Amino acid sequence: MISKPTTPSAAPSAAPPAGSPAVPRVLAAELPQHVGRHVTLQGWLHRRRALKTATFLVLRDRSGLSQTVVTDPRTAAAVAGFPEETVLQVEGLATASTQAPGGVEVTSPTVTALSGPAAPGPFDLYRPDVPAALPTILDHAPVALRHPRLRAPHLVSAASVAGFRAALDELAFTEVHTPKVVGTATESGAEVFSVDWFGSPAYLAQSPQFFKQSMVGVFERVYETGPVFRAEPHDTARHLAQYTSLDAELGFIADHRDVMAVVRHVLAGMTASVRTRAGEACALLDVELPDVPAHIPEIHFADAQELIAAHTDEDPRGEPDLAPAHERWLSAWAVREHGSEFLFVTGYPMAKRPFYTHPQPGRPEYSNSFDLLFRGLELVTGGQRLHRHDDYLAALAARGLSPEPYEGYLAAFRHGMPPHGGFALGLERWTARLIGADNIRRTALFPRDIHRLSP
Repeated sequence: MISKPTTPSAAPSAAPPAGSPAVPRVLAAELPQHVGRHVTLQGWLHRRRALKTATFLVLRDRSGLSQTVVTDPRTAAAVAGFPEETVLQVEGLATASTQAPGGVEVTSPTVTALSGPAAPGPFDLYRPDVPAALPTILDHAPVALRHPRLRAPHLVSAASVAGFRAALDELAFTEVHTPKVVGTATESGAEVFSVDWFGSPAYLAQSPQFFKQSMVGVFERVYETGPVFRAEPHDTARHLAQYTSLDAELGFIADHRDVMAVVRHVLAGMTASVRTRAGEACALLDVELPDVPAHIPEIHFADAQELIAAHTDEDPRGEPDLAPAHERWLSAWAVREHGSEFLFVTGYPMAKRPFYTHPQPGRPEYSNSFDLLFRGLELVTGGQRLHRHDDYLAALAARGLSPEPYEGYLAAFRHGMPPHGGFALGLERWTARLIGADNIRRTALFPRDIHRLSP
């Protein structure tokens, strides 16, 4: 049978509107639990196949795919007019079938259209692989992301954020939400986006760094998930102008290694959450989740440079940072020598770290900071911060900076701040490395870069 929506009456005694299920909705993944029962499915028409004696409707909902078999000629003729992606409701009998997804299909159905006939999409969403280039996918993201393979990275991303929150909640962190519009562009050397704030100049926040540090004086341990903005004209496969930063800051630490221990705990929690909450998405993308070791290996920046100079044709000694090729080499070395896809590089030169970074005791040219490398790429940056007001004044003076633009930030340190530190992790970069994406834009719903402001 086929039915179409009608306009419901507003009277309280009126019958339920057309499209309201006679029995509670069942998701595709739940069908095996309902064999022999009357069920209601709702979702998008993923694929229709018409044979001589039957028409097969493959419905897609948030849990997966289900199959409905139409044998009634009048119903088959009616559903022939529904293009793929039309939203349908199917009511029928859940029947065991070894040929159907999940071993169950719906028979003797009544089919109701819950939307108008869908317009053609940018490509066939029912095909197992994605027959479109990245620009086409990004231009048509609201529809293109319905494809299971394009949707899957974002399920992995969502599971990662859930794991991040759960891991820090377990350690008694407090989630905070800080402003994304700020009055001064002073967080770091990165370029900033300026905005008009009711006639006054303002900027999109490059990070929540100053805010999360000050909140250590309130909550001791804080974290935040939110967008950050970098007006750096990168046009690479690993940079975005807006990305999601997972930040944490904690007080009463001994040094940066206490922060590294929290990073390790967070990575373990995120990986476990992806495994349990996005297992099917990982299987669809052939994702091999990493093992997070009980102790992530570490190497000092100076030792890393010596190692690279001794075992490659390059000599990076004297350089203040690691080149991408050096990060890849060190990651491969960590796998060979330690069996770990994660590697902490500690002690970066102070010249390449922000002014609020704590220097390494006894070696003040180096810092109590770190980067975490994962599968050849820097994933996390963190370290111990300065916490005494006088030390901030000295650090700014050493760099030839006036403390005046930083007065609002420095005020908290006049009132007693504990030794503290923290880290930041880029969500899209984590997801891209996890799933093996060739471009970070595949892990952002609506990426923003130097070329793209829509959709």
